[in-house]
Formats: sequence, C-alpha cells, structure tokens
Amino acid sequence: MAERDDFGAFLLGFIIGGMAGAVTALLMAPQSGDETRTLIREKAIEIKDKAGESVDEAYAQAEKAAIEAQERFQELAAMTKERSAELAAMTKEKSAELQKKGQIVLEEQKSKLEEKLQPKKKVEIPIEKSDSAK
Repeated sequence: MAERDDFGAFLLGFIIGGMAGAVTALLMAPQSGDETRTLIREKAIEIKDKAGESVDEAYAQAEKAAIEAQERFQELAAMTKERSAELAAMTKEKSAELQKKGQIVLEEQKSKLEEKLQPKKKVEIPIEKSDSAK
C-alpha cells in the first residue's frame, strides 16, 4: 500500500517538475510569442505522453504483482489443504492407537477387578472325631 502511495507521489512530482521546467525554459528563452506557444504545446504533448507511459508501466507492474499474489495464494492454499489432510490422518491414526491402548487397559483392569470380587473358596479343615465322643 505504501509503495503505491510512494509511486503516486513520485509520478505527480515528475509531472509537475517537468511542466515547471518546461515553462521556465520557454519563458526565459529569447523567442517570439508564436514560437513560445508552439514550444509549450509540443512540450505539453511530450509530457502527456511520458505521463501516459508512466501510468501504463505502473498498471503493468500492478497487474504483474496481482498475478504473483494470486499464484502465491493458490500455492499457500494447496499447502494448507495438504497439511490439514496430513494432520487429519495423523489425528485419526493416533485416536485409533489410543482407543486400542485404552481398550487393553480397560480389559486388564476389568480382569483384575473380577479377580478381587470373586468369592474366595473356604478351605474346610476336616475335624476328626475323637473316640470319646462316640
């Protein structure tokens, strides 16, 4: 944006400076009025042509910059799309991996819990009857 403003200021200064120089040179020259008017007219046409060329150059540069910016945008958009697809695939892969690990841990904990909750078998100690009790 600043480059465009700088170029516009340069172009305006170029045109005004050219006109001022041409007018000063013509007024200071020892010529008749008709010759001076003819020269002023010619210089005005010359300055107009130069300004037109400068404007055309500026337009061409702006057009080139716009095309380059559009190409760069398309490259960045493609890179972003590719990178997001890679990240989505990585995320899906990691999610599946974590889910699998979580399932394994869940099964391990479930079996440990079942072991703890199973009623323990009572060990019966046989009692011998003594002869006196008979």
